[in-house]
Amino acid sequence: MTRLASADTGALGFAEQLLTLLREGRFTATYKYAVILALMDLCLEHSTRSGAAPSSVTTRQLAEKIIELYWTHSIPFRGGSILRQNAGGQAHVLTSIARFRERLSSRVGGSLDRARRAEPKHWERLVRDVEWSLVEMPLPKLQRLGRDEARFIYEIGWSDDVRKRDLRSSDFDNLIRFVGQSGDHFVRLSALLRPLVCREWAARVARLNEDVIEDPELDRFLFGADRSSLTPVRGPLRELQDGRCFYCDDRLSRGSQVDHFVPWTRYPDNGLDNLVVAHSGCNGAKRDHLAAIGHVRRWLERSEAASGDLETIASEAGWPQHSERTLAVARSIYLRLPEEARLWKLADEFVPSSQPDLRAAFRAT
Repeated sequence: MTRLASADTGALGFAEQLLTLLREGRFTATYKYAVILALMDLCLEHSTRSGAAPSSVTTRQLAEKIIELYWTHSIPFRGGSILRQNAGGQAHVLTSIARFRERLSSRVGGSLDRARRAEPKHWERLVRDVEWSLVEMPLPKLQRLGRDEARFIYEIGWSDDVRKRDLRSSDFDNLIRFVGQSGDHFVRLSALLRPLVCREWAARVARLNEDVIEDPELDRFLFGADRSSLTPVRGPLRELQDGRCFYCDDRLSRGSQVDHFVPWTRYPDNGLDNLVVAHSGCNGAKRDHLAAIGHVRRWLERSEAASGDLETIASEAGWPQHSERTLAVARSIYLRLPEEARLWKLADEFVPSSQPDLRAAFRAT
């Protein structure tokens, strides 16, 4: 096997290499899409105060993120069966997640957060199983194109002949080290790369399940936000906002909606800190745009001033809350915006982004 140069060629070169990798037909399962999305999300979640990506992540962190990504895929599609994600049968990781989910479904419904807390021993077993699957197969092979290899995303400290007992050893090097600026490229390009990877992933699933090739619901099932599931927190959040729209500050009507402050298409986060209540009109106008600096300041102030109220709402509703992670993602996205970026203010009004103002708001160092 030929080892190709892995020099940092800038964001454009990184994107081109990633596109080539995504379209490499040698992979039989969908793991490569999941690993790429998971690494991208971890770069956003573990950014520094200045918005820079981490230099490395662990195989444990990757395993937990992979479970999150496959969680919604582990239920039957349209009342039928679980969609195949491997050419030679079901993907092992998805099978393991489905078994874990089925074991707890009667007690936790579809909530991954509740499932983690309900069965910590079984959760730990699932994470270890997924971690080993990643260490053994996709991670050593992901950056190969035919007989060639270009480690332009990450470096790892083990090879194809790794054994399960190695992972259990205290000497095992479980770090996935980002090559050059690849972590920062993931952060900068996330708005473009995420929909692209999701589209390629969905297309692969469609090819593996011929009966859903033309199904318009496939993308939403795999990657869409379930808006109806946000209903339990709409009332408490509305009360927290004194019955006013988060964006225009007018009185909320019965048609109010819960909005993801950091858009779902940028980063899928149903954590309570990322949710606000808005008029249906404001929510529809904002869509997948990033909100302007005034909204950012108000959102950050709410997270700090009402942290106790948000914790109470999360606890009473049994809702996931990961304040630090939500803040880190928002910070990494906003602090990497180019100066020419336009941010949504109200209705059809957009304003320029200002890095000095954003850095001040996020207290970036």
